[in-house]
Amino acid sequence: MTALPGASPGTPAEDPASEDSGPGTSVAAGEDGAGTAPDRVPGEAADGEAAPSADGEAGGDSAGGEPTAGGAAADSGGGGLSEAQAELAAQRELRSRIDKRKSEKAGPIAAGGKLSGTAADLLAAVRAVESGDKPSDAFFETAAAPRTPAPTSVAGAGRPRVPAPEPAPRQVDPGTVTAVLEVLVSGGAPEGLAARVAGVLGEQAADALREDPWRLLAVPGVQPEQADGFARALLGEECRPDDGRRATALVTWLLERAALRGHTAMESAAVRTALAGRSVPDTDEALQHAIAEGAVLVFQDGVDAAGEPEEAEGPDEQEVPEPGEASGPAEPVPVLLGLDRYALAEESLADGLARLVKTARPASWEDAAGAAGSPSAAELIRAAAGHGLVAHTGGEAARAEPAALVEAARALGLRTVLAVHHENGRRRLGAGTVTLQGLLSGTEGPGRDEDGTLAVDLLAVLDAPQLDVETAAVLVESLPDGCRLVLSGDPGVLWSAGAGRVFADVLAARVCPVVASRTPDPGPLGELVSGIGIGELTRVEAPGKEVVIVPVRDAGEAVHRTVQLVADSVPRAIGVPSADTQVITVGHGGSAGTRALNAALKERLNPGPARFGGFDPGDRVAYAPAPGRTLTGTVVSAEAEGLRVDCEGTAVLVPKDRVESALRHGWALTAHQAAGMRWPAVVVVLPGDAAQGLSRPWVYTAFSRAERHLSVVHGVEQALPRAVAEVASEDRTTRLRTLLEGLLAPGGDEAAPA
Repeated sequence: MTALPGASPGTPAEDPASEDSGPGTSVAAGEDGAGTAPDRVPGEAADGEAAPSADGEAGGDSAGGEPTAGGAAADSGGGGLSEAQAELAAQRELRSRIDKRKSEKAGPIAAGGKLSGTAADLLAAVRAVESGDKPSDAFFETAAAPRTPAPTSVAGAGRPRVPAPEPAPRQVDPGTVTAVLEVLVSGGAPEGLAARVAGVLGEQAADALREDPWRLLAVPGVQPEQADGFARALLGEECRPDDGRRATALVTWLLERAALRGHTAMESAAVRTALAGRSVPDTDEALQHAIAEGAVLVFQDGVDAAGEPEEAEGPDEQEVPEPGEASGPAEPVPVLLGLDRYALAEESLADGLARLVKTARPASWEDAAGAAGSPSAAELIRAAAGHGLVAHTGGEAARAEPAALVEAARALGLRTVLAVHHENGRRRLGAGTVTLQGLLSGTEGPGRDEDGTLAVDLLAVLDAPQLDVETAAVLVESLPDGCRLVLSGDPGVLWSAGAGRVFADVLAARVCPVVASRTPDPGPLGELVSGIGIGELTRVEAPGKEVVIVPVRDAGEAVHRTVQLVADSVPRAIGVPSADTQVITVGHGGSAGTRALNAALKERLNPGPARFGGFDPGDRVAYAPAPGRTLTGTVVSAEAEGLRVDCEGTAVLVPKDRVESALRHGWALTAHQAAGMRWPAVVVVLPGDAAQGLSRPWVYTAFSRAERHLSVVHGVEQALPRAVAEVASEDRTTRLRTLLEGLLAPGGDEAAPA
């Protein structure tokens, strides 16, 4: 019997090869410090740390000092388009075609007279500020004026525009870099920032910095203290903490950092508190200035037509008065601030989902449902037949149900597509499955019709929790009227690397049928993961050593035991080769993070001089072609243009100038990187200093990546069961749920339960 809780360090290791239990060689802590950095929501970086790298995790080890190059480096230089550039180009082309279509249906908007929703709110706020009609705190303490409900998507001309994903950095003119370099030197900023500043701010970057030195904060990796020092050097005595330009830059920076942690908006009170911590003397005035400049948008969702906040749901949020008892004042609806890219994406996504709900024609697929292989699959087929939007929840075994739905709909003559998040997922489902990025870029799937929409009647998206709001908005905008969309996934796993929590918001809004699979994951692993999902770390019988606990005393022993498991014990005792065994740990830094583990695993499994940008042929790698997207593979060869990598059977060329920023060794990953993928054997490493990074979703995600065998290198003692029982996922502030509830009233025909 294998017990997860209560395994105490120092007891004999329950290793598949118990005879090999000698003390390990300690691996010294790397430059990240002795503690393992927690596996934060991808992109999150504490003050003083570098900005996130392209894989969505905190990149770089510098703290404070000069601005670092931790931002997601993008393709630059010659030699043709990279994979990421090709995807972005395809999406930009789609956006231009959709915009052209919309412009043909609607005339120009004169003086804001036809604006509604977010745009109307912003215009009213700006005009009120300019005219002095509103006091400085009017937008933040009182209930907002009634908002006109956002229009549905049935009439396509009214739909908000979806911002395309951020394009790759432009080619920078050498003259622009020289001009920027001159300004940076005069302000005491590092010369190495010149090319990055020019890439972010464009051809007029030098003039922009002279006019507003705090524009430097727009460059990834630059901290407010560094921008303040730069501004003092350029402006001298004119540099003041209450400068409106500083306020605008700080508000934008705060919202961008919040987006890296998954938020699409922030409460105004939280922004004011953060500004006060940055020595802004009048936070209300600062916010007012940022709004007037158009740097941020203001929202107060959840206000009904009478201008009163909607009642909170549930007794924990608002006490229900007894009959005849006077009710107290309603809780004020929070005022939110957001960047336009996420605001437009959420509104377009909500509008697009409502369009699918309202344009789908109900059908009867009873014969197909009757022939389904399981009751849950039959229920899903019936729900998709009658609704344009369906949510489906379940574990790994439940993935067969949307696959069965797609096959049944295809047999009925519909154009169907089954999309997954990773190439790894295609391996598990077989031929006919596409990746989401391949579908959107046009390299996989049915392609698009003359209007730019996908030629599909039913789309089932697996790994839906990994959908960020911008990708989801582009996807839904690409679907034609009447298309059926099924979002399927395991709600217990970690959320998306990008901003938003699309799947969780759709489930919480209750505006569509939700089919909960009754097909459990089998065996001891399935039993263990199911218990974690409800907050219980249970003892499971594992007669075939499906689950093994390896107690360790410190991080050095954790590294030693991990290498031993991957290289020897698991292949010998379980029969899974090292190439099919994945290590998952809490963070990149620290003495048992991915860097330390990958260095030790490379030395044992593929030693070499690492002469090709730090890599050798045969190295396992994790490649991030775009922020938040990780592909795993093996280095095949080095060429003049870059490294050739085999990613799950697909040949990928990583450009030479992208190797350092977008490629890591991949024997060890974080749980965020591993989400959506599975391997025959997984080794989860939990050194003692990893306790602060543990939560129920993290443990659930890491443990559920194993198909046949799970080894847990356990050094956190009771912190593991405590995290499973008590530490839920960090909440994200988003607007999608409220927007969906406004467009599709819960309990209506569109929201009938399956």
